[in-house]
Amino acid sequence: MKGHERPLTFLKYNRDGDLLFSCAKDHTPTVWFADNGERLGTYRGHNGAVWSCDVSRDSMRLITGSADQTVKLWNVQTGAQLYTFNFGSPARSVDFSVGDKLAVITTDPFMELTSAIHVKRIARDPTEQTEESELVIKGPQGRINRAVWGPLNRTIVSAGEDAVIRIWDSETGKLLREADKESGHKKAITSLTKSADGSHFLTGSLDKSAKLWDTRTLTLIKTYVTERPVNAVAMSPLLDHVVLGGGQDASAVTTTDHRAGKFEAKFFDKILQEEIGGVKGHFGPINALAFNPDGKSFSSGGEDGYVRLHHFDPDYFNIKI
Repeated sequence: MKGHERPLTFLKYNRDGDLLFSCAKDHTPTVWFADNGERLGTYRGHNGAVWSCDVSRDSMRLITGSADQTVKLWNVQTGAQLYTFNFGSPARSVDFSVGDKLAVITTDPFMELTSAIHVKRIARDPTEQTEESELVIKGPQGRINRAVWGPLNRTIVSAGEDAVIRIWDSETGKLLREADKESGHKKAITSLTKSADGSHFLTGSLDKSAKLWDTRTLTLIKTYVTERPVNAVAMSPLLDHVVLGGGQDASAVTTTDHRAGKFEAKFFDKILQEEIGGVKGHFGPINALAFNPDGKSFSSGGEDGYVRLHHFDPDYFNIKI
């Protein structure tokens, strides 16, 4: 599906799995029908690359974070902008809480500002929305590439350029846990995704690996090793499969790969940590991955500007190791 002029940055299905939202460096988030890939519409108003998005449980609200230093709330159906949060630096990651009453937003280091994690209260009625933060946590060195809510919205899990995963108290902003340096990633963490029940999460890193963690204790459960930097990770809600996508760093893309079209999403057995297959197709690194909540299809977004929808054939569900 070609709908973006620039590289993809993020993909997100709504809870029902009938809509797929895509973000890219071309300023315009897009919504697609998840089953046939038909483009439904776009959300116009950002003035810079859009790094991430999330959609409310009822599929009424979209939230987007952009390099234009804003986070916007949108009406999913009409494409209307409902509210704009302004920051002094690029907004990198956005995530609605369970219940959609809160959003956690990360902002990049910029000029003299460090990275930060902001918690905003999301008003049910957009006319009552305010700019104030419930909480601002001054972040560590470097960019925080992803921050998501922990169980019951009591914690926030963050990860980024310094390769350390941290768990924060979402009420007080206190740092509760840091991932062990020994078992942790060795290079920047690019991506983080939670399991359907929130009990564990998966991180992808430029150190050419992905790791599975326990959300409460931050213990390392599994490690998946691949031969390229990992830009995106996804977890099947149905089977014990994890998917990794990646390629070279964007700055190294000028060196042409003779295996054009061979950038593949690699499937691993979640338990055995073994590679079980791959899906080729992108003509550049894979920057975004998402599983449909029904587990029967997944999508990938590439540096090549394409979103690819993959529907599994029945054999996929009978893979035996």
